[in-house]
Amino acid sequence: MRPFRETEWLFTLLIGALLLWLLCLGNSPLRDWDEGTVAQVAKEIWRAAFGSLHWLYPTLGGEPYHNKPPLMHLLIAWCYSLGGVNEWTTRLPGALLTALGVPLLYLVGILLFNDSLPALFSALVYLTTLPVLRHGRLAMLDGASITFFLLLLFCLLKSRQQKPWALGVGFCLGLITLTKGMLVLLLGGIAGLFILASSPLIVLNNLYLWVGIVLGIAPAIAWYIAQWQYYGSNFLQINLQTQTFDRIAQPVEGNTGAPWYYLIELLKYAFPWLLFWPAGFYLAWNKRYASWSRLILIGTIVYFVAISLITTKLPWYVMPLYPFLALAIGAELSEVWRNQVINRKVWAIFIVVMALAGLCGGVYFIVVQEEPVLVAMAIVLTMSMSLAAWLIYKCDRRFIPVLFSGMYLVLLLLMSSQSWIWELNEAFPVKPVAALIRIYVSSGTKIYTSFAYSRPSLNFYCDCQVIPETTLILQQMWANNEYLLLDNATLKNLNLPMTKVLGSAEDFSLIAP
Repeated sequence: MRPFRETEWLFTLLIGALLLWLLCLGNSPLRDWDEGTVAQVAKEIWRAAFGSLHWLYPTLGGEPYHNKPPLMHLLIAWCYSLGGVNEWTTRLPGALLTALGVPLLYLVGILLFNDSLPALFSALVYLTTLPVLRHGRLAMLDGASITFFLLLLFCLLKSRQQKPWALGVGFCLGLITLTKGMLVLLLGGIAGLFILASSPLIVLNNLYLWVGIVLGIAPAIAWYIAQWQYYGSNFLQINLQTQTFDRIAQPVEGNTGAPWYYLIELLKYAFPWLLFWPAGFYLAWNKRYASWSRLILIGTIVYFVAISLITTKLPWYVMPLYPFLALAIGAELSEVWRNQVINRKVWAIFIVVMALAGLCGGVYFIVVQEEPVLVAMAIVLTMSMSLAAWLIYKCDRRFIPVLFSGMYLVLLLLMSSQSWIWELNEAFPVKPVAALIRIYVSSGTKIYTSFAYSRPSLNFYCDCQVIPETTLILQQMWANNEYLLLDNATLKNLNLPMTKVLGSAEDFSLIAP
């Protein structure tokens, strides 16, 4: 049997990624916080009158939205116009763009390594890394930003052979800016350091690069200028200071953590591939004069140090690190495949631990959760990790395809379940409560609730603004003839006179004014 060609592997990776990222994409409600916010902004763009400038000056709950540029919101609004407002259309643009990052990483790897094997292993690691898949399926901005960055790297590497490809570097910088704002400074800085460390004269003397930067960044600069002219200093205060540079020195909205916060995130969710990363990073250091190793070292060190020093800590900030980790791990696994030098004891022990975790998970899912697809997932994880551990112990390189296939099946089963967004269990389900509100309350109405914090997903589904308030304020709102959404304990304690309960859902009662 002849081996796969590069184009065949590229097509296989694309199909495998699309299946993972699109499978049962709309089977779970939107998550707080980013999903609900992004969806609401997109819905308000979609609802705006044709020919209006709402797409240029987006709003959230009728108020100016200054957090991020609206590229992803515009794509979601376009999907709403084609397929209606639902979870699937909300998540589709981000999922598609993130899935395209898998074959793109393969192409980047081929240009970096000048070898298809480490490129293939890198793409497969990226494909089967849980945080990349899970956050890429959510209606968030990070997966698309990473794909644009990978496209930037591809254009940059390709321009060494064909100079016009350098035009794409500037356009990718513009796309990153219009998606994630000032993240472009960090990712663009990494690309710039890589240029200086590898082939500065070839790239920097390329006129196409500078023309592309001017043309690509121009729309993003024009958007920022338009916001500044329309909103004045208020936009600069919120977008650039509060939502961007303040995150460096102080925790925004209470999101903070220790300097090793992201190391813990990697330890929690990046297995089994994190097991091979130390050897991959050491390999890159030993071959640090190679172009591929310099990209891995610069990208990993600069990005990880940067996000670790930022005071505001959020789990998805670590996402752009995964392509660099995947390249390092892909290089190490290709060395193992060719030379069969296997660290038997350490690797086998950790893989056995994962197999035991799968076994314990299977027992838990049978006894507590009673979701058959999760039981099947636990069985597949236990069997594949057990087989991989045995092959590692026997110094058999076939443990690598066993790990890839096992992890792919595990993630396929997880994504087909309704448990892939486990944060939904942290608070009450919003859809039944939103359905109750839609029956009795007109769109855009303000409702005051006893729940502890605001939930953007609830606002999205009920098409109203549900505002959390203290007991004292709730009493005042009742006196002012406002709608209230009260949990049963608060309703009993307030003892409101002449209370008219319109209906109840999930231990909440909707009170008429």
